[in-house]
Amino acid sequence: MDIQLKRGLLDVCVLTAIKNEDSYGYKIIKDMKPYIEISESTLYTILKRLELSGMLTVHSSEHNGRLRKYYHITKAGLARIEDFKNEWSEVVSIYQFVIKEDAKNE
Repeated sequence: MDIQLKRGLLDVCVLTAIKNEDSYGYKIIKDMKPYIEISESTLYTILKRLELSGMLTVHSSEHNGRLRKYYHITKAGLARIEDFKNEWSEVVSIYQFVIKEDAKNE
């Protein structure tokens, strides 16, 4: 898969994982696991990129005597999810065109 396409898909997946409630790294990975595998190093790179782009904010809170970073989606992050949903129909159309051409050639 094209790396830029995959990057965009993973960004939206991470935003969706924190859409309804603030979350932390391990829980985000756990919540995404039934749908997509993501390593900790990949996740934290994505979280940093999303923070820098203003799509999420970070706050720390103590949990069992340790500080844990919690991630919160912003209005820009919510808008990105909605943009993705709107763009997805175009991706589906392109996919349908590609498989239609494959079916013609068989």
